[in-house]
Amino acid sequence: MMTVRIGTMGADWAAADRGASATPANCVVGRTERRQAPEVSSLPLLAPLFLFLEAWQLAIAERYVGIKQIARGTDPREMGPGEVVAFLWSMGLVLYGVWALALLANPMSRVYALCLISVTVAGYSIRRNCGLKKILIVMTIEGAVRIGFLFALSVTAWHHL
Repeated sequence: MMTVRIGTMGADWAAADRGASATPANCVVGRTERRQAPEVSSLPLLAPLFLFLEAWQLAIAERYVGIKQIARGTDPREMGPGEVVAFLWSMGLVLYGVWALALLANPMSRVYALCLISVTVAGYSIRRNCGLKKILIVMTIEGAVRIGFLFALSVTAWHHL
């Protein structure tokens, strides 16, 4: 199917090809091509993985800094997790940080990345100035807020597929 649009072209084009007629030239415009959907970055699609990491981190934090540990009066820094758990936790946090920074390059997920980074920075600054008894509360609230942002990013990313 072809669409015909009758109208005048720009003055410079019409003047160059006017020929013997004094009337402005008409043009025929073909059908415009259908544009493809914009590319979807695979980085936001990893949000459910980090959602799982965030929930796991909350469970681990409860185990090592939990109410029972505080009631016993033990310092959680003295009885840390085993080497394997500590390695997985550390690597997960490093990958999480790199992923959040990489999300800044994607326009669809830039706001979510800024929110995740700002919640992390604010939570760290509050935790740094808290006593041991309040750290668990701050970590739980911080984790819950990050889980909310990760869930919203997951829904948005999978919706754009």
